[in-house]
Amino acid sequence: MVMLKPPAFWRNPEAHLLPALLWPVEKLVIRIARQRQTRPGWRAAVPVLCCGNVTVGGTGKTPVVMDLAQRLIRRGRTPHILARGYGGHVPEGTRVDLTRHKAVDVGDEPLLLAGVCPVWVGGDRILSARRAIEAGADCLLMDDGFQNPGLHKMVSVLVVDGGAGIGNGHVLPAGPLREPLADALARSTAVLVTGEDSTGLLPTLRESGLPVIQAFFAQSAGVAALLDRPCFAFAGLGRPEKFFDTLRAAGVTLAGQRAFPDHHPYRARDLARLEDEARAYGALLVTTPKDHVRLPPEFLSRVSCVGVDLIWQDEAMPEWILDRLLEGGRHGGVVS
Repeated sequence: MVMLKPPAFWRNPEAHLLPALLWPVEKLVIRIARQRQTRPGWRAAVPVLCCGNVTVGGTGKTPVVMDLAQRLIRRGRTPHILARGYGGHVPEGTRVDLTRHKAVDVGDEPLLLAGVCPVWVGGDRILSARRAIEAGADCLLMDDGFQNPGLHKMVSVLVVDGGAGIGNGHVLPAGPLREPLADALARSTAVLVTGEDSTGLLPTLRESGLPVIQAFFAQSAGVAALLDRPCFAFAGLGRPEKFFDTLRAAGVTLAGQRAFPDHHPYRARDLARLEDEARAYGALLVTTPKDHVRLPPEFLSRVSCVGVDLIWQDEAMPEWILDRLLEGGRHGGVVS
């Protein structure tokens, strides 16, 4: 799998030359995306909630899905999660089995999600949905798939990374958007901004008239074990700097850090280099749960893993989202 770093001009709203040159291709991508959304989706017999994004790269969807699944379980529901399984190789509609599947089989995020409730992977969301319902699911959560029209969603939460925003505001390949922001907002029930809004996007989102929710990430309690020695952090995420920043905010002393592309498959040379760098600083290697599940078994005990807690600015809002989902399920309609 070849992982490419996003071009710098995607993050720069003042860069006009390359987006202008790519406009013909961008226009074609927009047309195809809009045509795709005209197809009616299959309506499942249970309510479906999608947490998706409008940009390429990570926005924090997976922790949001985990949080909502845990809340549904506390309500006495039986949620199952549908995920793409990026980088995996199992057949469509496979249920994740933590006793035998690895990240190379089903992707890294599904392994994390499967610690909460059943997870089904594959690009065919209808097949996964059918199998989940047959296995006893009474509601479905989609980790991504916002632009996938195959399965009808009763509630759609558009997740935006507050630190990255929408980049230069252009659609692929001229920018990081998968479709125009206005098109995505038109299909959303609510917008969730994760982290501080450092790009000034909040006013634009609020103009849509949709509920705009904020949530933040903080290192979990396990970070306390890292406070008494220097650490060398590494991560392969959409924005690895988020992990490094949250470690520092928790009081961890970072002697060094190394960023890898999202979903990076760690190889022996990567791990040897990381160990050499950490040893030079007398530091402890630290990474994220998403990265930890991609490490070879013999390396796991040599790396500390620290997760994050999702903190909602308004604790009532995730319950409001689930109320809308379950209310829509009772009436069999779309909740807007």
